[in-house]
Amino acid sequence: MLVTAPSHQRAQGRAELTLEAAPGGARLRHLYQSAPLRILFPDSDPDEPSTGALVNVAGGLAGGDRVDTRLVLRPHARFTATSASAEKIYRSLGAETEISCAITVEDNACCEWLPQETILFDDARLARRLDIDLAPRARLLAAEMLVFGRAARGERFRHGMVRDRWRLRRAGRLAWAETLRLEDPPDGVLNDRFAMGGAGAMATLLLAVPDALQHRAVARDAANGAASLLAPDLLLARWLGEAGAVRAGLGAAIMRLRAAAFGHPARLPRLWRT
Repeated sequence: MLVTAPSHQRAQGRAELTLEAAPGGARLRHLYQSAPLRILFPDSDPDEPSTGALVNVAGGLAGGDRVDTRLVLRPHARFTATSASAEKIYRSLGAETEISCAITVEDNACCEWLPQETILFDDARLARRLDIDLAPRARLLAAEMLVFGRAARGERFRHGMVRDRWRLRRAGRLAWAETLRLEDPPDGVLNDRFAMGGAGAMATLLLAVPDALQHRAVARDAANGAASLLAPDLLLARWLGEAGAVRAGLGAAIMRLRAAAFGHPARLPRLWRT
């Protein structure tokens, strides 16, 4: 008798959000969502732009799950996108967890893409891509953080795979591209002193504004020198280290740069603080 391996039900979620300018920052023009993704709209503080929180109602993602997010800001809209909690990528039986996000920011719109960290369980397999398209006068602050293992349990990311791809275009032209590749087993690169140096987490922050040059000193100070001006309108900052320290450093940079570049309050989104 032939015994076949059981097939597992996998999630295929999608969230689409289009916003246009309105008092307070933005109002809804289009919304589509399918499980396990949901977008919630918590009340913003009076001096904050409109806020949306991406929520995975499944509590985490496993191998074979696929989720796709699309965010569009129309001219002059102001919006902060964040997440309700850290995203968890569970151990895989072989298939990859696929996450894709596309952000379009039109002229004179201001977008903050500030999800909380993504935690890679041991044996997780993640393929993630972030595609950003900016109009000539669009403004963006974007950050992502990866944690290599459940730090609170002392777990390390010893087996698994990560491919994390970023592409940013300004006025249709490629302005920045990067791909992080950690092949199975990843601990060789993670522990290599000429690569990750034993870091338990990493974070990347991009500030894309026409006047990025004048914020270079703020970025370098906030990132302890690990910040570069890639182009006159593009700043990059990076953190490597223990998960708590990386989150604290990234949070401090977000607070300083959103205040300096956007005139927003020098604090983290409320969901980061609760």
